[in-house]
Amino acid sequence: SMGILEKIAEIEREIARTQKNKATEYHLGLLKAKLAKYRSQLLEPSKKGEKGEGFDVLKSGDARVALIGFPSVGKSTMLSTLTKTESEAANYEFTTLTCIPGVIEYQGANIQLLDLPGIIEGAAQGKGRGRQVIAVARTADLVLMMLDATKPNVHRELLERELESVGIRLNKRKPNIYFKQKKGGGLSFNSTCALTRCSEKMVQMILHSFKIFNAEVLFREDCTEDEFIDVVTANRVYLPCLYVYNKIDQISIEEVDRLAKQPHSIVVSCNMKLNLDYMLEALWEALQLIRVYTKKPGAPPDFDDGLILRKGVSVEHVCHAIHRTLAAQFKYALVWGTSTKYSPQRVGIAHVMADEDVIQVVKK
Repeated sequence: SMGILEKIAEIEREIARTQKNKATEYHLGLLKAKLAKYRSQLLEPSKKGEKGEGFDVLKSGDARVALIGFPSVGKSTMLSTLTKTESEAANYEFTTLTCIPGVIEYQGANIQLLDLPGIIEGAAQGKGRGRQVIAVARTADLVLMMLDATKPNVHRELLERELESVGIRLNKRKPNIYFKQKKGGGLSFNSTCALTRCSEKMVQMILHSFKIFNAEVLFREDCTEDEFIDVVTANRVYLPCLYVYNKIDQISIEEVDRLAKQPHSIVVSCNMKLNLDYMLEALWEALQLIRVYTKKPGAPPDFDDGLILRKGVSVEHVCHAIHRTLAAQFKYALVWGTSTKYSPQRVGIAHVMADEDVIQVVKK
């Protein structure tokens, strides 16, 4: 893939050299589209069917968190503090090469923590095991980015750029653009709002560079060409991210305060065990997990064995989680908790559950 890497480097250099103005906007748009195309090719597994040792980690637990950060920010200390898997803590500038899954037990949920080794420095160029690391990162529900509070935001920017370049978007939602390839009929282009950042001509040029000549495109918000390219490339992953600043025992209280006030940020000290419980709470919130307890008729709820589900799940999801045949035999359910007006309330299969609800399913 050296050919591709050279092309990518070449395009990146040209983008950096080109000044942004009206005259160059189409040129830049095309360059970005080409860049996205080559980068996607790097992410495709090569035909040799490469298997990574220790990398195709089976997805277990209720949620999966990708832990990333430079070596020496204290990832291993954190893993060993929070999880039951001992990751050999070592304070040298070197990375754990396999990705050791640790499991955090919190509020009855098993949260799988993946320590993703330096995707830093070069995974984006398809170097080394980079590709497998990225494949695993893309299956995560959340990214926990660990940063060193004593080193300002350089690390964070580097990591964000690395993830951006492999198609992982942090704390962003999917651009609201409808896009569908067609067999014929050319380009049909519409928008439901005024477009100030991307034009029909730009959209057409970008599609042509992907060799797409027939398509339906509808912009439902004022998106940029970068966002449109994301939609066309279609292999982007949108993940929530928490930034965890470690080693706050080594900086001034004003600086701690400044970091703590940034969005999605948490300040901790793994060595002094400061604020780790708050970090777990924030993690739980960000993963949007809820607990639902089941109850058999005439018996008290089973609070020892809650079901861990995602925010927004319906009674139908709960049925599937209890037993795969249950939804088919469902008559109605009784629910106690904050999702109902009164407790118990008779609900149908589409009723949406809330955290700590109790449910009793009545079969036909």
